[in-house]
Amino acid sequence: MTSTVPALGTRTAEGSALQAVLLDMDGTLVDTEGFWWDVEAEVFASLGHTLDESWRHVVVGGPMTRSAGFLIEATGADITLDELTVLLNDGFEDRIDRALPLMPGAGRLLAELYEYEIPTALVSASHRRIIDRVLTSLGAHHFRLTVAGDEVPRTKPHPDPYLAAAAGLGADPARCAVIEDTATGVAAAEAAGCHVVAVPSVAPITPALRRTVVTSLEEVDLTFLHGLMTEMR
Repeated sequence: MTSTVPALGTRTAEGSALQAVLLDMDGTLVDTEGFWWDVEAEVFASLGHTLDESWRHVVVGGPMTRSAGFLIEATGADITLDELTVLLNDGFEDRIDRALPLMPGAGRLLAELYEYEIPTALVSASHRRIIDRVLTSLGAHHFRLTVAGDEVPRTKPHPDPYLAAAAGLGADPARCAVIEDTATGVAAAEAAGCHVVAVPSVAPITPALRRTVVTSLEEVDLTFLHGLMTEMR
């Protein structure tokens, strides 16, 4: 996608400048939402339990404490939350060490944000140990700031991660564009007062006020993101 990109801070209407872009990680930039479910299924199989496919929509996009806690309760597995968290993180790390596919358009979008010096943050419910492994593939230089799910008092769907990212970049949340793939992440971004671009990965997301839904990151460039600040005020 070729763009004619306005300079950072250019306004087409009062208060419409794009100040920062905040991106989710799993399912948004890297094609890993399926990895988490596969690892969860394998771990619980080793404990003698089979996960119901319908639970996938319950656990997608949420913090590990919520997802793991739900699965322990749903299966009755004899394991503590702390023990399960270690097993899930270990299994996920093994998966991403073997393969870490980017979502279509992710590499191009990150390169464009970096080229035009748009303040950019990675905001994930995944733990720091996972984010740091993924950054080796995404390129840590693409992000001025990263926020992990185990570094905030309340992670998604609460607004805390996106508020922390905006504050860390010195940006007004209302002038931040957030790119998310799950309803949980969308709820967090909207609660923080951000404009949202939803790229659904597992479950459908409907358009709403200050929320635009696209089918792929290939539809998103800086002209598109600047336009949101005008159209969705």
